[in-house]
Amino acid sequence: MTRARPQWVVSVSLAVALLLGLLPLPEVAQPLRPYWLALVLAYWVIEDPDRFGLGAAFLVGLLGDLVYGGLLGEHALRLVVMTYILQRFRARLRFFPMSQQALAIGGLLLNDRIVTAAVHVAVGAPTLSPSYWLSPLTGMLLWPLVYVALDSMRHGRWRVR
Repeated sequence: MTRARPQWVVSVSLAVALLLGLLPLPEVAQPLRPYWLALVLAYWVIEDPDRFGLGAAFLVGLLGDLVYGGLLGEHALRLVVMTYILQRFRARLRFFPMSQQALAIGGLLLNDRIVTAAVHVAVGAPTLSPSYWLSPLTGMLLWPLVYVALDSMRHGRWRVR
């Protein structure tokens, strides 16, 4: 028998991811900002695939588009592509050691940068500077922390008092 997850965990985790994406950073640290929304959504796609599929990724992406501004549908496309790849390899990825999971997430975030660059080229927007390709590395390094924090919240081992 599995314990019921508190319903607020998913909403709060996505809201925190959106807010972390809005935090102001110094210009020098801006390229290192991880794609928080992708990290949190990746966790939920891996751990709760019945609730988080392509439709949920699309809706979360549209919410990201509205919150962050920019091209409508860009975040939605990026998150749908990531979710599709995660769904294809979810069965294997769940049983990887954390270091290999982090590498796989880093690869997904690198793929996300490629999709972003392709969208920018397709619409004639300025291309990303070379330093923005460092962001997947930051996300890869943060993945174990994100995973453990969300897993603790999901299983009720981390209580807010």
